[in-house]
Amino acid sequence: MSAPPWILLRGLTRESRHWGEFAPMLEAAAGGVLPVDLPGNGTAAQVGSPGDVDAFVDAVRAEVQGLGARAPYRVLAMSLGGMVATAWALRYPDEIGQLVLVNTSMRPYSRFYERLRPAAWPALLRVALSWRDAGATGPAEPLIHARTCARRDTLAADLDAWRAIRASAPVSRANALRQLLAAARYAAHDVPRCATLVVSARGDRLVNPVCSARLARAWGARHLEHPWAGHDLPHDDPQWLVAALRALDRSPASSIAP
Repeated sequence: MSAPPWILLRGLTRESRHWGEFAPMLEAAAGGVLPVDLPGNGTAAQVGSPGDVDAFVDAVRAEVQGLGARAPYRVLAMSLGGMVATAWALRYPDEIGQLVLVNTSMRPYSRFYERLRPAAWPALLRVALSWRDAGATGPAEPLIHARTCARRDTLAADLDAWRAIRASAPVSRANALRQLLAAARYAAHDVPRCATLVVSARGDRLVNPVCSARLARAWGARHLEHPWAGHDLPHDDPQWLVAALRALDRSPASSIAP
């Protein structure tokens, strides 16, 4: 029997097209991916984002079931998506067989200034103030790129693609704020029963990598750290992340433990 596809969940205000090269690369290597947009983003841009993570779980779960995917699922999730995936695994433990969390953070394992580095606050304020400017010279996407990506050789192409995404499916400021509120409020009060891998990037300028290290330690989960990538690890080094997932496929689920 073939392995189930990887369900992919992005983070705050990002959508399926932001996976870039990573999604088709993973599909070619692992046999299938199922990117799902959070309410308020991408194909669900016209939907109001909820203000709590559990409501995101309800929406994502319904979308996955509607697409015909069958549990137990394999889920790879970033940032806010990682909180949604964690809440899903805790509420419906029989539905998640494998969980990979990339550069995520959550209470009670991380402090607020670790979950969002103070050095990033001025840039994020500028992003918020310029949020409605989706034009070709708008500053929001360059500011986001500078804070989330360590790789610069694809900068021009990235900005062209990201601005086109923003123009075609803009995320409202209200939805962005509700997503931020949901992320700030979420706390995981238990440990997922499924095999879990926590992945962080040493060059993350948005979320302190200590958040991932502390989470993995508290859960007794395996932790992998990329040596130089930024917050958007799938953008910076998709080959490395695909290789890490392929290594999981070649090992028994129990080997994800440290």
